[in-house]
Amino acid sequence: MVKAIVEIDEEANRVINVIKAQYDFKDKSQAINELARQYKVLILESGVRPEYLRRLEKIRSGPIIRVGSAKEFKDRYGLK
Repeated sequence: MVKAIVEIDEEANRVINVIKAQYDFKDKSQAINELARQYKVLILESGVRPEYLRRLEKIRSGPIIRVGSAKEFKDRYGLK
């Protein structure tokens, strides 16, 4: 087992605390290990490039545009 002293910002600390509570872990080390396992599955083993995942997250966090019906979509974008 490797021991490390790390500095993390407040947001990362909140995320680790949420994971710790969500999985009912006893300490933050278990939460960080879970983060590493999930990262491995989602990023390293997914076959999807990290750039694409960052771009997807940017799109997801952007504004939602309600299109309405097909007619409203065509009218909005000048389609026939």
